[in-house]
Amino acid sequence: MEKVERLISIIMILLKKDIVSTKEFAQLFNVSKRTIIRDMETLSLSNIPIYSVHGVNGGYGIMDEYKVDKRLLSSADLENILTALGGLEQILISEEVEVTIKKIESMVSPMSPKGSIHLSFYDWEGRSEIRQILKTCQEAIIARRYISFDYIDKNGMTSNRMVEPYQLHFSEMSWYLKGFCLHRQGYRTFKLSRMDDLRMDEETFNPREDALEQAEAGYQPQLVAIKALISPGIKDHFIERYGRKSIEDYNSEYFLATIYVPEDSIGFQFLASFGTNLQIVEPESYVKEFRNYLLKMVDRYS
Repeated sequence: MEKVERLISIIMILLKKDIVSTKEFAQLFNVSKRTIIRDMETLSLSNIPIYSVHGVNGGYGIMDEYKVDKRLLSSADLENILTALGGLEQILISEEVEVTIKKIESMVSPMSPKGSIHLSFYDWEGRSEIRQILKTCQEAIIARRYISFDYIDKNGMTSNRMVEPYQLHFSEMSWYLKGFCLHRQGYRTFKLSRMDDLRMDEETFNPREDALEQAEAGYQPQLVAIKALISPGIKDHFIERYGRKSIEDYNSEYFLATIYVPEDSIGFQFLASFGTNLQIVEPESYVKEFRNYLLKMVDRYS
């Protein structure tokens, strides 16, 4: 962490805690106690009203008059923020998020109950490989700098792209970049795991007038309504995704689910993941297409 970032973090922590020891700061930022002492001297010289307390329970504090009104955020608000950041940390695998969590934790009352909600994601090894691509894209978005990369589409075809990056988007299990592609002269969404040889250019760009509107408009695939018989063992999956209203009783063995799925291979892959626990019954045209998809899969192993 850079010194400026560390100094800002120290101020944020002191704004919400009474006294913090030199040892606590040193462990938090992984620096020596001497470095923390020098940081406090720097802050004092910058007219930040920091004072020191000697003794066993001593450390550093900041004058009450300088502190933020604690009524702005309740303990419940801060706990909710921590919960969300905990999930974000697992997805991003980011040191920046970890530091942010430490800042928020310092603002929560030690008497507050912790851990009432816990978010857990699969610890995919490939996620750490995406980290550098994610960081480069984020830096380019902030600095308004072009990025270029080789992009491999779903058919395995590779093309070189130069893009004005506008927004990073996480969906299901994957990260995506939304931006304006100079080669295609249009807004496109790129999956980060399909990018190779990513480079951030020195040249900057001026954001387009409709960039924010285009970035916020997510991709919506063409959906088709289907009816499927599902076994009780997978009922919870459909409740989580489509709600209880999508399911009705059918017989002693199955429920009948009415759902909307993408009218392409993505929809087929989703439905096929349930194996023999699911049988599509309507519409007949979709049943036929899904059957052909499964037969092609079986042919791979013939």
